[in-house]
Amino acid sequence: MGPGEYGLKRLIITADDFGAALPVNEAVETAHRDGILTATCLMVGAPMAGDAVARARGLPNLKVGLHLVVVRGKSVLDAKRIPNLVDEDGRFDNNLVRAGFRYFFLPRVRRQLAAEIRAQFEAFQATGLPLDHANAHNHMHMHPVVLRMIIDIGSEFGLAAMRLPFEPGSGIFLAPWIAMMRRRLRRAGLRFNDFLFGIQGTGRIDGNTLQRMIAALPDGVSEILLHPATGPWAEMEPEAADFRYEDEFQALLDPAVRGAVTKVGAELIAFGDLSNPS
Repeated sequence: MGPGEYGLKRLIITADDFGAALPVNEAVETAHRDGILTATCLMVGAPMAGDAVARARGLPNLKVGLHLVVVRGKSVLDAKRIPNLVDEDGRFDNNLVRAGFRYFFLPRVRRQLAAEIRAQFEAFQATGLPLDHANAHNHMHMHPVVLRMIIDIGSEFGLAAMRLPFEPGSGIFLAPWIAMMRRRLRRAGLRFNDFLFGIQGTGRIDGNTLQRMIAALPDGVSEILLHPATGPWAEMEPEAADFRYEDEFQALLDPAVRGAVTKVGAELIAFGDLSNPS
């Protein structure tokens, strides 16, 4: 069976922003070793990416994907090579809507965006870690231009799976985008999840919330995304100032949460465990 493996519950538990900071890396390592974390996604240009890679090499069962950054972060390429994409410090636009319009309408920006996405795939490949999947910071892989580039460029680097950011109840506005993504992912032969939980209320998931999510899991392949960390750090994104990183970390270690997984009969997996789409 391919995407939509109905009749059973399969669950991917992912920590985003691996490499962003030491407290994030510590939380990912501990939550995988002692908790229910099955996957994470690496920001290859983040300050502590090297530390994240070193930890991942010691965790052979932790599946690592590429968390592409094209907004609210720093580029891998030097700013002089992509002057229309980032500022002089190499930082992307913090305004997602403005960035999205520029990626859609400006050819020179699109050319530089493609070069940066390629550079991030190359940086991941250089780590030697198997590529479990890909997604983008702030779900920017929903943007049709960004999605096309990830699929096209990723095919050269063994990309086999991507995150589908479909959370039930997220509203009819996103429905056409999700439908478009499903079609493109199927056409490209990529594996993907059926459902994603954790977008609504992102950064504010405690143990009780996580138990409720798991208790209500539909049949099929679900992904729950979290942002765990062992504590605060300098240069946290202002947009994530109210995230309860430590609560999310503790939720992944909570025996009651593990019990909830067992109770619903969900199989803990990663994207690499999915079969090829039919």
